[in-house]
Amino acid sequence: MSRPGTPPPDGALRLDSFLPYRLSVASNAVSRLIAGAYQERFGLTIAQWRLVAVLKEHPGSTQQDLVGLTLMDKVAVSRAAGVLEQRGLIARTADERDRRAWLLALTDEGTRLHGQIAPLARAYEHQLLLGLSLEDVLRLDGLLRRIESRAEQLAGPARGPNPNE
Repeated sequence: MSRPGTPPPDGALRLDSFLPYRLSVASNAVSRLIAGAYQERFGLTIAQWRLVAVLKEHPGSTQQDLVGLTLMDKVAVSRAAGVLEQRGLIARTADERDRRAWLLALTDEGTRLHGQIAPLARAYEHQLLLGLSLEDVLRLDGLLRRIESRAEQLAGPARGPNPNE
């Protein structure tokens, strides 16, 4: 296995050392683990839980705000919001500044549900990080933030990566 981010001597793409692939695999594994618990215990998909969690921190967000805050596409946000509203977990109110937009917030029931799920989410996080030192966890967090930042820079105005950089 070559060092992640460093092409093998023959220049081939090897998925087991290709960082975007490894990040995706890790993310999917964690999501699958947690999705089962959220679906089974609370009847929520990952997208629905993500909206509940974000609305707890950002009440009064528009669907467009939620697209940016969750990094989900607008169709996924719209579907998840519709289900949550039908279940009485979120409420929509008209945005006085923009009559075309709706402000979304958790209802009392949505807040109660968040209070039940948050400890479970933290327990899963704890189990995932078990065996890592505090230093490892802080380093991982810092590295992920740097990778996210770099990806945003590369995705900037009509600029893509240069294979020669």
